[in-house]
Amino acid sequence: MKKLIVVALGIVSLSANAQIIDTVRRDSAKINALPDTVRHLESKAISFIPPAVFVTYGALSFVIKPIRDVDIHVYNDLIEDHPNFHYHPENYLQYAPVVMVYGLNLAGIHGKNTFIDRTVLLGMSEGIMALSTFSLKKVTHRLRPDGSNRYSFPSGHSGNAFAAAEFMAQEYGDKSPWYGVAGYTFATATAILRVYNRDHWFSDIIAGAGFGILSTKAAYLIYPLFRNKLFHDKNSGKTTSLMPSFGNGMVGFAFTKQL
Repeated sequence: MKKLIVVALGIVSLSANAQIIDTVRRDSAKINALPDTVRHLESKAISFIPPAVFVTYGALSFVIKPIRDVDIHVYNDLIEDHPNFHYHPENYLQYAPVVMVYGLNLAGIHGKNTFIDRTVLLGMSEGIMALSTFSLKKVTHRLRPDGSNRYSFPSGHSGNAFAAAEFMAQEYGDKSPWYGVAGYTFATATAILRVYNRDHWFSDIIAGAGFGILSTKAAYLIYPLFRNKLFHDKNSGKTTSLMPSFGNGMVGFAFTKQL
């Protein structure tokens, strides 16, 4: 189990380093973000390498026997060392980074983006992650370690947790790298617990982590382009706004655009 913990915790280190490379001083969702995004495409591309490696490792477990043997070895160690472990705090830990982001904002420690931009970015990230992971679960048809079903690859809990961790790192990485470390610590704990509870193989959680990080990075790369195109027309000077709306006990958003 020491090997499992060392390798899994390595995710935190790799992702923290990637976050430093990926740091962009300007607000990723401000109207002037488009030139900044283009200028930093090269450095952003480099930050995609670690999560891409995680996804590749997971995929190779289907065709390379030594990688699959690691899954079996880790599982056998768990059975031997913790045969009666059945606790699921990871069901809650996976959401901890998101709760921390909104909690910090409520406490007056503001992150990179406004409430609306931040929430749209989170929604995009979760949408990309859910589409990729749950589609693959049906395609790969891998049996879980506990034999309950064939939706083992990749780990959805791990994907969600690491998407949330990268979300926190993106929002607060400019203030202090320790925010990112905190988020990735919760994500790593979530992934390890999925293996301890025999819900996933080791390669499942590594791939899930990769998909989660990639999903959030993709959202932060795409959204400034989308936002600038939708909400600000430089040629005409016309603007678009999206504001919260409340009425008749309903909460929503009001979308307005100058014509």
